[in-house]
Amino acid sequence: MTQPTIIQGEHLPTALSLAASNVPVLPLRAGKVPFGNCRRCADNACGGRPNMKTPGPCTCPAPCHGWAAATTDPAVLRSTTWARTWRDAAAVAYHPGGAGLTVVDLDNADAIAWARASLPATRAVPTTRGEHWLYQGAMQSANAVRPGVDIKSLMSYARWLGPGTGTMTALPEVVRALVVKEPTAVRPAAITVPALAGGGDCPHRTPAYLDRGIAMAEQRITEAREAVHATVYRTFLAVLSTHGRCGCLTEAHTARLFTAAQTKGETARHCTDAWTNALTTLGLSHV
Repeated sequence: MTQPTIIQGEHLPTALSLAASNVPVLPLRAGKVPFGNCRRCADNACGGRPNMKTPGPCTCPAPCHGWAAATTDPAVLRSTTWARTWRDAAAVAYHPGGAGLTVVDLDNADAIAWARASLPATRAVPTTRGEHWLYQGAMQSANAVRPGVDIKSLMSYARWLGPGTGTMTALPEVVRALVVKEPTAVRPAAITVPALAGGGDCPHRTPAYLDRGIAMAEQRITEAREAVHATVYRTFLAVLSTHGRCGCLTEAHTARLFTAAQTKGETARHCTDAWTNALTTLGLSHV
């Protein structure tokens, strides 16, 4: 469905209206690309990413690229710094995550058909080639989660194409699951286990004790709702502190921990780094 062309110069009132509703907004130039919203960064002079979708390496007083520039402050939107961008703007964009929203961007008819069969109904906004489905709740953004489907929420922006129709639904787990990648098999760093003081068998070797400890660690990681990086590191540190000096841990145990972390969205590289850092903190050598 083709959207009507909006006359240039009429975007600032739309932006101010959205900002008054606590929706962070920013101007877009032709091609759905953000401006560099200060003279230093105009026309990408600062050397940031060509599509300006993420903040560049500039040293501006405030972020002026892409989603990071989105604001609800009317003084900023009306400022002389942004005057040129609103005059030349081709559209208004907003930061869904900043407004507590997630946009499921359906790029074609096949993607729309999939959404109607797979996702809870919610507010829909027609786009040039497909639809935006809006859910209440923010999450990690990701492109190409399946053919013709992008997720736009935190650290992303979407074009404002109107309020849409239908009742907005709470963000469902089936949408969150779209950005969760299958864990990558990673072999954790090995540890050199010192001899037990006084000899004898390690009491931690009893299956019930060790399995309960690993299960509790998996649960701690799985239930993390924020600060996932820190939670993974602290959990690895706790497991190694209890079991890392006596040879209890096997590759099967550590693989369970890595799998739990990667299911929460951690990369294989981060898991390895967190494990290695925990070993170093505890003074355990690794090879």
